[in-house]
Amino acid sequence: MLLTPPWHNRVVTPLQTLLVLVVGFIAGAMNAIVGAGTLLTFPALLALGLPPVTANVSNTLGLVPGSLAGAYGYRRELAQHRVMVRRLIIPSVLGGLVGAGLLLALPAQVFVEVVPVLLLLAAGLVALQPRLARRLAARKADRDVVEGGGPREHALVMGLVFAGGIYGGYFGAGFSVLMLAMFGIVLGSGLQAANGAKNLVAATTNIAATCVFIVAAQPNWLVAGLLAVSSASGALVSSRYGRRLPDGALRLAIIVVAVVSALHLWLT
Repeated sequence: MLLTPPWHNRVVTPLQTLLVLVVGFIAGAMNAIVGAGTLLTFPALLALGLPPVTANVSNTLGLVPGSLAGAYGYRRELAQHRVMVRRLIIPSVLGGLVGAGLLLALPAQVFVEVVPVLLLLAAGLVALQPRLARRLAARKADRDVVEGGGPREHALVMGLVFAGGIYGGYFGAGFSVLMLAMFGIVLGSGLQAANGAKNLVAATTNIAATCVFIVAAQPNWLVAGLLAVSSASGALVSSRYGRRLPDGALRLAIIVVAVVSALHLWLT
């Protein structure tokens, strides 16, 4: 432990403040481009002496500005899918509300145990995304699956976003990676557009969960504030330069982060 007694009973030192700011900046940058930033901030907050639920709640609140900054940074990519963007908001908000409610009612171990499996699944989907997207495009000819597809495709995507929102509102580790893999397949227009959609869903999910936590939980507002400033800064910087990465390099980075994160969770 870096702190004894817990964080809220001590005067915060400059070193502790710097640690939260650095971790938040890196996590915001990761979330804007790759995802899985929660796997960096959550253990760091536990090491600072915060109880698990308090750390999770404070982490979610603190990463909301970073999610919004990431969505803003990819606004040009989102503008290409305006119809899809409008359809994603409601299921992601509802999922975030449900997930936040589950966090306050159920033990976190229920979801934590399946996170490594979900991360590896996401890595596999990202690796196969080009092939799956080509097959989907051939089957749908000139129709976009999300924006121009039929009711069955719409229902499937909305259902996946809702389910992902529940997971994101509950814990969130690997949530962005899973959403990125799904959008990379259904959009069929490259990972940069998928990144924009992923950032939007992460932002709306976290905002919904934040509303629940503000009313019903006890976040550490100092930690949340430090993370808010640093994660937003990291997201703005990475979204500016991240879109310059070719899809192949971005895909490799996502796969590496997902696999390493899964192994880390299995070994800890």
